[in-house]
Amino acid sequence: MFELLFLIVLFSFLMVYRNYQGENVGKFITGQVQGVYNKFAPYSFKLVREKTKQLGQEYTPRQYLIQVIVMAGFTGVVTYLYFYNLIICIVYMLIVISFIPYLSYLRCKRVYSEFLFEQIQVYTSNTIMEFATTQSFVKSLEGVKNSGILEDPVKKDVEHMIDLAYKNGSIDESLAYMSEIYPYYIVKNMHQLFLQITKEGAKDSAESLENMQLDIDMLVESVYRDRIERATFHKQFLQFGIMLYLMVMLVQYLLGRETYLILLNRWYIKGLLHGVLIVNSYFLLKGEKYYNENVGAE
Repeated sequence: MFELLFLIVLFSFLMVYRNYQGENVGKFITGQVQGVYNKFAPYSFKLVREKTKQLGQEYTPRQYLIQVIVMAGFTGVVTYLYFYNLIICIVYMLIVISFIPYLSYLRCKRVYSEFLFEQIQVYTSNTIMEFATTQSFVKSLEGVKNSGILEDPVKKDVEHMIDLAYKNGSIDESLAYMSEIYPYYIVKNMHQLFLQITKEGAKDSAESLENMQLDIDMLVESVYRDRIERATFHKQFLQFGIMLYLMVMLVQYLLGRETYLILLNRWYIKGLLHGVLIVNSYFLLKGEKYYNENVGAE
């Protein structure tokens, strides 16, 4: 019990010190961590994090610090209730803190994927509308590019498509380039339609373009509906995972604290408890990975 009180007092002191005197200390710590991330983070992390910043959805240093405190504090309380050992608590807290960059990467990746899908929606919808007027795929791309509605990296890729079309005198390489970079169902179908219209001709291209636009609208509607449903499920999933951690409280209530402490002296009981923590944590991590990577764009 003394170890738990010591842990609570230590966290309380750090919070009070930060709020009243240690603001510079907090900035120093977050600055050093930021430097490590920038030096060792993979390129993909830097890319999605930079775009997340531009979209205004990146966490501030204060929010990251709060995340560290909340996750470390919860981990400390849970592991103490499991083992009543301060050293084990600290080890688990450090392990949890080390996963925060990975969780940040997953969140940034989700934001970036959602941004890309929105840009692809804009690209396909507006190219179809421009083509209905110009009857030229290259002119349609130029109209979409000059409208200012696209952002990088999609805007740069559209510019490269235009350059390839003028260089080769055909749209084949341009379409293949865009389809390979953005392998979305709506992109491939739209490009296939444009190839058919351009090379084979179409008696009623307006009807084909209208049907394609309807397909895009239906897909976008289903994607946004899926995002709302998955966000609700994600919240319930986290609540369920947290409750699994706290099942040890029910076990102690049923057995009695004294009996539970006696059982803790047996190595296989400790091994079982470590296994429960690891399996539950892996379960939560896999769920978090699925939520952030499968954005429902396809």
